[in-house]
Amino acid sequence: MNELKHLPIPLLQWYQENARVLPWRSDPTPYKVLVSEIMLQQTRVAAVKDYFQRFIKVLPTVADLATVEEDRLLKLWQGLGYYNRARNLQKAARQVIEQFGGKFPASYDALRTLAGVGDYTAGAIASIAFGIPVPAVDGNVLRVVSRITGNGDDITKLSTKKRMSQAVGAVIPVRAPGDFNQALMELGATVCLPNGAPLCHRCPAGEFCRARQENRTDALPVRPPKKMRKMEKRTVFLLFYKGRVALRRRPERGLLAGLWEYPNELFPVEKIPEEWGLAATGVSFAAVGRHIFTHVEWRMTALVADLENDCLPKGWVWAGRMELDRDYAVPSAFGLFRSFVEDRLRAGERSERP
Repeated sequence: MNELKHLPIPLLQWYQENARVLPWRSDPTPYKVLVSEIMLQQTRVAAVKDYFQRFIKVLPTVADLATVEEDRLLKLWQGLGYYNRARNLQKAARQVIEQFGGKFPASYDALRTLAGVGDYTAGAIASIAFGIPVPAVDGNVLRVVSRITGNGDDITKLSTKKRMSQAVGAVIPVRAPGDFNQALMELGATVCLPNGAPLCHRCPAGEFCRARQENRTDALPVRPPKKMRKMEKRTVFLLFYKGRVALRRRPERGLLAGLWEYPNELFPVEKIPEEWGLAATGVSFAAVGRHIFTHVEWRMTALVADLENDCLPKGWVWAGRMELDRDYAVPSAFGLFRSFVEDRLRAGERSERP
């Protein structure tokens, strides 16, 4: 991987001229770097910016994050998905308070012990917030390194990631480790794009990039074929009573653990399950849609019904428009029914007015 030794100077010059203005870059404290990096896992920068700013406004310090109620935390996270990231973020904040006296440790190894903090995130915090010359190798960086060096090893293998991390670590400039790591990420996010479509004419590594020289950018990086997703058909029940909609909490383990949802069952279900013990004036079709998770796809049919009373199964709740917006984290999997639900809630509110 000798090509990487030519990278630091042109990369840092390019970054100085082309770095995007992002809210977490203006004041890279350890806390803000942690929050931003956890949010950016599996999520695009454009989607994260507003979430990050709102999150920091409500929870400006690691102590605020450590003590916030989980429902409030998940509501702030609503729409970002992968909610265990938020729970681990809070666990990490509590570790900082309890084990490190409220201050983030200025050590890669100590940062690595925090909940939800892997090699990449620890490297990002250490280099960006503390100026420690350690690599921060994510998917963007693996793609950049694979192409610059012409490396055809499977980047999903731990051994490949380790070798590439070592190669990046060997060329990190000790006076600008944070900028160097961010520049590599930025290059992968904005120029050395995935799916065989890099903008090579804009790349500071173009003169020594093996993939460009050998016309192999579409072949690198190497990954194994994706597995087929499991497909589930589900019936979603939108149940209303006097301007409120019924919600239930999902189990504490598994997909969307502990979040609030509209009651649903595996298809085919054409009427409200008897075990719920609910009395409805009728059940009719509302909408259809789908949501894709990493390993499963939900294909949903939503049915709507007005209930005859406000009796709900244990653990369920009624939510009006204000509570739905303020208190309950309903995952984006059900977002396609949101406008329908809000219209029904407004209609219910109007009918209840004297």
